[in-house]
Amino acid sequence: MSADAPGAQPVGSGPQQGGDKEPHGGAPPSGTEGPDPEGAREEEEERDRPQDAWSARRDLVDHSPRAMGVGSNSRFGGSLVAGDQHGVSGGLVAGDVIMGSKTEIVYQFGITAASHGSGEVPQSTLDRLAPYFVTDEGVFESLVARLRAERVVVLAGPHFTGRRTAALMLLHRLQASPVRILVRDTSPAQLVQQLGDKEHRAKGYVLCDLTTRRDEPLREPHLLAARAQLAKEDAYLVITVGPTAALEDITPVAWNPPGADDVLKAHLRELTDEATSHRLLALPAVREFLGRDHQLREVEAFAKQLKRYADGEVDEAQVAAFSLFSLESQVQEWFEEDEERVPLRDKAFLVALAAFDGGPYALTAELSDVLYNFLQNTADSGLQPQVPVFGTHIGKRLQLARAKLYQEEENTEWGPVVQSKAAFRDDRVSLVLLREVWTGHPSARPALVDWLRRLADDGRPLVRTRAASTVAVLAYTDLPSTMALIVERWADSRLFRHRLVAVNALTLAHLLDAPNIPHILDDWCGLDVEEVGRRWVAIRAYGLIGAEQPERTLAALRAAVRKEYAGTDEENDLNQLMIGQLAQSVEMLLLSPARDRVLAELLAKFDDDRPAHVLALGGFLSACARNQDGERYGRPLLLDWYATSAECGDPAADGITRLWRTALADRQHTREALRALGAWVHIADRDPATEWALASLLRALVTTPAEHQRLSHLLRTLRGDDSADPPDVAARLLAVLPAPDTAHPSLQPTL
Repeated sequence: MSADAPGAQPVGSGPQQGGDKEPHGGAPPSGTEGPDPEGAREEEEERDRPQDAWSARRDLVDHSPRAMGVGSNSRFGGSLVAGDQHGVSGGLVAGDVIMGSKTEIVYQFGITAASHGSGEVPQSTLDRLAPYFVTDEGVFESLVARLRAERVVVLAGPHFTGRRTAALMLLHRLQASPVRILVRDTSPAQLVQQLGDKEHRAKGYVLCDLTTRRDEPLREPHLLAARAQLAKEDAYLVITVGPTAALEDITPVAWNPPGADDVLKAHLRELTDEATSHRLLALPAVREFLGRDHQLREVEAFAKQLKRYADGEVDEAQVAAFSLFSLESQVQEWFEEDEERVPLRDKAFLVALAAFDGGPYALTAELSDVLYNFLQNTADSGLQPQVPVFGTHIGKRLQLARAKLYQEEENTEWGPVVQSKAAFRDDRVSLVLLREVWTGHPSARPALVDWLRRLADDGRPLVRTRAASTVAVLAYTDLPSTMALIVERWADSRLFRHRLVAVNALTLAHLLDAPNIPHILDDWCGLDVEEVGRRWVAIRAYGLIGAEQPERTLAALRAAVRKEYAGTDEENDLNQLMIGQLAQSVEMLLLSPARDRVLAELLAKFDDDRPAHVLALGGFLSACARNQDGERYGRPLLLDWYATSAECGDPAADGITRLWRTALADRQHTREALRALGAWVHIADRDPATEWALASLLRALVTTPAEHQRLSHLLRTLRGDDSADPPDVAARLLAVLPAPDTAHPSLQPTL
């Protein structure tokens, strides 16, 4: 079955992304008899397991779009990386980009390629264009010479890169006048007929964006016939084609557009005086504009906007907003174009690239065809989508999308893997495009929702993370619809991987400043115990964003754990699972930038009741298992925190000591505490800094004979990694344990 067939699951040819291998289903290949659907669902649910919060946070950081700035966002509670929320470059937060240009700009970009009519071009128009035309004179003169010799030249390049102006200027240099624009939908076979029209003869002809198809390409015989006709009339022809034009035995001239800064300077020289031009070019908004990937038509429009600013007609805010406004116009144009110019499959690719911006190109292309299937079903359910297996040109596809292809490492569970990635040249495009599709084209919503549900069921963490990040943008633009159509259905699913996508979607939506996310989490966390899905989602999301308000978050988590204890069997598997999730959220908070406030709040309520006690110890011991960079023998994060606090005399050191002593003495947690402490000993055997920090902690943990015997027994009996003997460091740590003042001979450690 192909990747875009109904019910198929995307299967990548390369390594899966991320840190878990969750099963994912899908329809059996056509022509085979699949298992009973009900039985398959039951088996899938049995195999489904929740990914632990720490590794899930790692996947979220590794695979979220850069435009969201997750890895450098201090509001992201699971991260120890401090930073500000910028998200996209240029000092804009991602939410501002999604909201769009707030300044109303009444301006229409110059004539689009689709609107070029046929007819004679006045000489005055050519004379007016000439001063604005910027090019490499040496290259351009060689083109002029080639046109003079061959009489016909085919210029190939992306739309809106100045091809039409270049064609007119080529004829202008040859003084071929008058110049006539030929009808755009002229077919290759009709070309000679158009040139031989006696009623509309000219010395120069331009055919912009010649219409070609796979079954009707522009062939060399067409050009030879055109050249013969042009020689009879002593005329010249320039044909422009796009990156996807069908050509046969023809090598077009690749058109390389001039730099945006050169074009802007040329326009300002014509529109203003030299002093005003220098002043305008020094504006911060101009530097920001030129730092983006803007088309030449947008540069021309921006020059006119600057002229209006110089004349006092617009203010600086409107100048600054012009870059985003022009980007929004481009995105709207993509989805308003007819199928001939931007086919539905290309529109699907644009949406998929917005979701997987900066991700592997092959993955984006694979999943864009799945979306195309859904979109085609909405547009015409009776028409089977036609997806060519081969023949899609990557470069041409990326030119349409104003995107780039590059090599970069991608984090996987097998370590970093170099992959070919695709990304928009302007990092704002993905946010603007998703907003435009969701709010500007509601008819596409059913297909988009089905596609996102398919992504949430994929076995690759990168795919599921991008489903969540896409939904986060949609939630920012239209929270009620996004919650009802997507997030709530994921949260109510019996599958943990669906719930986890809901967790990530709400987390990322909150980082984008979508409204009311904490209120939603509070409501869901306070639901009855039977509302397992939504409570699970809220609890896990608290661990990621709750560090903003740790006191409020911990109060909600304590209330939740008390519900689990009230009137329930503590040995119930579902009950214990939820208590474990609550502990993992506390773990995330203890390893967040707000850890000092979290620790203080945990200790303040530590002795209130058994649920609060268990919640604090469970989260603390989970945090003890986390090491630097996720390495097995990396420095323990919590031990590092203790060492730093102890050295500075910070109260956190006493708080960590108190939790350790309580966990070691608590029969419910002793075994887990000793395992965590033993793991630290093994790390200390390889890292002197960890040994010094652990020695300091062990001295603080011994205040009674029972504590001394428990720790000394651990150090004497701890096995090495590959031998029955204790590691060498154990003897050194045993020597630093302080002797208790009193000890009862019958007192034995609790193990």
